[in-house]
Formats: sequence, C-alpha cells, structure tokens
Amino acid sequence: MLEKTTRMNYLYDFYYSLLTPKQQSYMSLYYLDDYSLGEIAEEYDVSRQAVYDNIKRTEAMLEEYEEKLLLLQKFQERTRLIRDMKEMLNGENPSKAALLKTVTELEKLD
Repeated sequence: MLEKTTRMNYLYDFYYSLLTPKQQSYMSLYYLDDYSLGEIAEEYDVSRQAVYDNIKRTEAMLEEYEEKLLLLQKFQERTRLIRDMKEMLNGENPSKAALLKTVTELEKLD
C-alpha cells in the first residue's frame, strides 16, 4: 500500500494540472492529507462510493498519462543516473568514459 501511495503521489505531482479541480481536491485529500473516503464524502456532501469511484477513475487516468508521457519513469531514471555520477565522482579515479556514457544516457532522456 505504501508503494502505491508513493507512486500516486508522484503521478499526482507530475500530472495534477491535467485533472479537474474536483479530481485534484479528492486526490490531494486522500493521498496527501490522508483523509478517509468517509471524511472526503462528508466534506463534499456526497456518498463514500462516489468518492471511491472518482479516486479510482483518477488513478486510472494518472496511470494512463504516465503510460503515454513517461514523466515519472524519466524522473526516476534521471535520479538514478545522477546518483551514479555522484558515486563515480566521489571515487578515487573516476573513469572519464563511464562519466561520458552516463551523460549520454542523461541526454537521451530528453
């Protein structure tokens, strides 16, 4: 569950501007503020099922956006490559070839 929550938080961060204000609010309350479905339903005077359905549809939309745009995947790959470069540079004799290869991989992400 924690892994899903973390993924949804990242997807929300990348794609929130593509969501409606209501979707933004439900997702923010549920994933960022840790509201329960019942608390969100009470806040918006709707049924718990309506909140659940909206959140599930929004999750599916976020996954679809990621499938097409790959912003999270590129972010994770970029983060990994930067970490690898830092480790190389902190080593005693960093390999120029390895650093250039990593820079080339970074360039390919854009």
